[in-house]
Amino acid sequence: MTIREIAAERWLTVPNLLSVIRLAGVPVFLWLLLGPRADGWALIVLVISGITDWLDGKLARWLDQYSKLGEALDPLADRLYTLAALVAFVIRDIVPWWVVVLIVGRDVVVSAALPLLRRKGYLAFPVLYIGKAATLCLLYAFPLLLLAQMDWAGADAARPFAYAFTVWGIALHLWSGALYITQLVRTPARALDCPS
Repeated sequence: MTIREIAAERWLTVPNLLSVIRLAGVPVFLWLLLGPRADGWALIVLVISGITDWLDGKLARWLDQYSKLGEALDPLADRLYTLAALVAFVIRDIVPWWVVVLIVGRDVVVSAALPLLRRKGYLAFPVLYIGKAATLCLLYAFPLLLLAQMDWAGADAARPFAYAFTVWGIALHLWSGALYITQLVRTPARALDCPS
């Protein structure tokens, strides 16, 4: 086993701790939106989540604390915040139900394609920058959607930006999903490496 492989097996790292903190914030975020409807506090939780998301990636590189657990926790936290926000926003009539159908439907289709990709000899789809851009747009859209519906002077100014990031995020999310499915169809099966 190489040093890099041993390091990848670590689970007790600073970036992983930040990811766990992000995950712990998901139910708090959802409760703030649906329970007391404390949108300002929910917005703060969302901003802290975004900061820790950026920070855990930077620290993993700076401290050389890459791990397989971190690789799994980071996108899980992104997906859970996205799902929590979408569920709360639909319940509160901040976004229409079809927004959730498009975003979650794309994820379901791509997830359903993974077993087919694995049969071809690949573990996962390669990361696409379009997918990262989609996530970034949606992560900007959610706080802006909250700001747009809050009772404050800047709500009207936030609204067009909120809608724009939402539309861009959905469009890029669907586009990246289409690219993943296209990759699946065009990728030839890989010969399994035989030990020598």
